[in-house]
Amino acid sequence: MASIRDIKRRKESVSSTGQITKAMKLVATVKLQKAREKADRAKPYFRYMYQTVQSILSKTENVHHPYLDGMKSKRKAVLLITSNRGLAGGYNNNVAKLVLENEEFDRTDTDIYTVGIKGREIMKEKGYKVVQDYSEVMNEPLFSDAQHVGTTLLSQYEDGKVGEIYLAYTVFKNTVVQKPTLIKLLPVQKQAFADGEEQSAHASMTFEPSPEETLRLIIPKYINSMIYGALMESLASENGARMSAMDSATNNANELIGKLSLQYNRARQGNITQELTEIVAGADAISS
Repeated sequence: MASIRDIKRRKESVSSTGQITKAMKLVATVKLQKAREKADRAKPYFRYMYQTVQSILSKTENVHHPYLDGMKSKRKAVLLITSNRGLAGGYNNNVAKLVLENEEFDRTDTDIYTVGIKGREIMKEKGYKVVQDYSEVMNEPLFSDAQHVGTTLLSQYEDGKVGEIYLAYTVFKNTVVQKPTLIKLLPVQKQAFADGEEQSAHASMTFEPSPEETLRLIIPKYINSMIYGALMESLASENGARMSAMDSATNNANELIGKLSLQYNRARQGNITQELTEIVAGADAISS
């Protein structure tokens, strides 16, 4: 059984850790509120840009463009968005698994572009080629950052160095639920419309300039908006995951402190009982 001193020392250590995790939870809560506001403001543009591109694709036939037809290169590029810091539960590992556990992304033909130190470390450890890292972007993402990343990826695609571009990030649902998501950015694929949208999807559309020129102009904006939206969602998800992890850690610390307090009181009571027993025994020995 541990001594009173050992129990007291461990209790103080756990209490100190609990204070740190509680403070980190409060910081994450404040950051989450700010990140969530930015994500909510960005979401309408993010959503309508996606719908616009899908609408154009649904109303055009026999349109050929590299953004739609793909490139000859078999290499794939993946933009992986994680965090710069840990202590966020399984947040970073969950989004990295989208790439690591996907058979399409072989180490020999996949280029990784990372936003977040943790993602970079995970992919390098697993033997993937990290071509470019933009970890500083996660400190405070701006649309200009998304444009810079998007321009780099588009140039690789247009130069024929990669034939497909994917985006791996985390969608923020609420403070408890964050959903790792993998989407294909290029070549752009037409998605199935819901029943309510089917009629409008088959409506005629007149293009000025041509459909090919329209796609050439709008697809880069579409890519940039998707990346920016993913950055905002990931930032909110990171802070939500960290807040939940620190809340759980604080609760565990409080629970452990309760158990240690019980052990401490029992050990202290045992020592007092032993001392009284020794005093009584000594008194009996003297009187006899």
